Amino acid sequence: MCGIVGYVGPRQASPILLEGLRRMEYRGYDSAGVAIINGDGIKIQKAAGKLAALVEKVGEHPTKGTLGVGHTRWATHGAPTTPNAHPHLDQTGRIAVIHNGIIENANALRKALSNRGSKFLSETDTEVLAHLIGAYYDGNLEEAVAQALWDVTGAYGIAVICSDEPDLLVAARKGSPLLVGVGEGEYFVASDASAILEHTRSVVYLDDGEMAILSRTGYRIRNLVETHVDKPINQIEWDLATMERGGYPHFMLKEIFEQPESFANTVRGHLLEEEGSARLHGLNLTDEQLKRFTRIIITGCGTSWHAGLIGEHLIEEFARIPCDVEYASEFRYRNPVIDENCLVIGISQSGETADTLAALREASQRGAATIGLVNVVGSSIAREVQGGLYLRAGPEIGVASTKAFNSQVAALAMVALKLGRLRGVMSLIQGREFIQALRELPNQIRTILDRAPEVEKLAGRFETAHNALYLGRGVNFPVALEGALKLKEISYIHAEGYPAAEMKHGPIALIDENMPVVFIAPRNTVHEKIVSNLEEVKARGGRVIAITTEGDTEIARRAEATFTIPATHPLLGPILACVPLQLLAYYVAVGRGCNVDQP
Repeated sequence: MCGIVGYVGPRQASPILLEGLRRMEYRGYDSAGVAIINGDGIKIQKAAGKLAALVEKVGEHPTKGTLGVGHTRWATHGAPTTPNAHPHLDQTGRIAVIHNGIIENANALRKALSNRGSKFLSETDTEVLAHLIGAYYDGNLEEAVAQALWDVTGAYGIAVICSDEPDLLVAARKGSPLLVGVGEGEYFVASDASAILEHTRSVVYLDDGEMAILSRTGYRIRNLVETHVDKPINQIEWDLATMERGGYPHFMLKEIFEQPESFANTVRGHLLEEEGSARLHGLNLTDEQLKRFTRIIITGCGTSWHAGLIGEHLIEEFARIPCDVEYASEFRYRNPVIDENCLVIGISQSGETADTLAALREASQRGAATIGLVNVVGSSIAREVQGGLYLRAGPEIGVASTKAFNSQVAALAMVALKLGRLRGVMSLIQGREFIQALRELPNQIRTILDRAPEVEKLAGRFETAHNALYLGRGVNFPVALEGALKLKEISYIHAEGYPAAEMKHGPIALIDENMPVVFIAPRNTVHEKIVSNLEEVKARGGRVIAITTEGDTEIARRAEATFTIPATHPLLGPILACVPLQLLAYYVAVGRGCNVDQP
């Protein structure tokens, strides 16, 4: 969630840092700050709350200087207050640090440093790191940072400056994304490319255990033992125009409406209609290797995990390979059964999700093949896995993932198609029919978006609710989970997704006339079952809103309200069903006065 930006060059740093922080507001934060070397030491300005408070403070007392760092903080150690905001200084006030991640041994380090005379002004683990670097500093900031990081347990992306070395900026990474921006006679460091796109599209991605040393004359990359590391310069494909709202009131709404194009971009060039299969050279696995796998594990977090649950249905149905879906945050903390016959698929929009990256590393160490489904070219997961697919959905700025979810499902569908045809489980005719269904989806999504005012009208039924229940069966159960996540994430209404049949094992006790219940109920093999579940809700006074297939009068006459979606392949229904649920969450949040893009 936190954001890092740093600058060294000929221009004034303050406007560059503040604009970079503004570009990263979508990541979520609760305080912000900047530190600039101004000739008389380090000047720090920071404020709790929104970035506007910091901008106002800087405007009242501007600081001149051409080297500095800026940060937006999401509270971990310590409350979201101004003293806990970054940057933090060391004991002498000469060294300033900004930090993403968590220092797990911060308490032990704090105690040791306190015994040596350190006085701490905040509750943060980051201030501990600043004091630790200060304790090692003897005139060489680069080495002080390296020495301090040997003592640290945990994750970090850091940027460090020192008033005694006013032309130097040191950055380092372990488990938290960081990149170097290479401009014309100026250099940047950032946790997110969006922060520096206005100034350069040439970036160097740091890997874990690497440090970047930036000065006014250039940059270099090293590891913690001072070994030089050669790194390629990558070109960012996106530009600022694609990262602006384009006339939409919020990024989330813009990205929902981009789904016809983003979905088409994901599948473009991969579908082989004549063969009824998919071309997936990016997996870097031969057909013989793909046929060898006897088990597949999909891992991810949040929305990506939900996409994985749909992928499980697709892979097991089409390829008949046992498939499990694991929370990446839990996967590495047990002793999973993995061998060389297992394929592990990691899903992450950013390609930087720390838990997913760690899960993939664990799987690789145990002998499994690993592939990634990510949206960001050059991201950590993309660099570390054996192969994978880029989603090509374009930048996703809204915190609540929308278009990336559907692109993730599309990528999983193509993997399932490839495996099914390769293993002979899926016939040529079935493969061609599935490809045809995939090709029709962008236009079908567009017809749903054309009816957005219908969903906006439905949203009024939710605005005063305190709880909501989302129910689906089979492949639509993950859609229920995703719909509930979107609602609670941006509107703060408590919502839960359940398999419809499980409703009677607890949640049914909560259903009354004050609880909206959303059924994901397209026509499929369990349609009669879902109708029965719907009747159970109605019998308890629940207010039923149903997402169902066009022409389904049976559901329509039972529900309080319905929204219909076009008919498609049963296993692709979730791609269509999730679109009105995204719109519903958006319009409810707007109606309740919530900040949709920055929950």
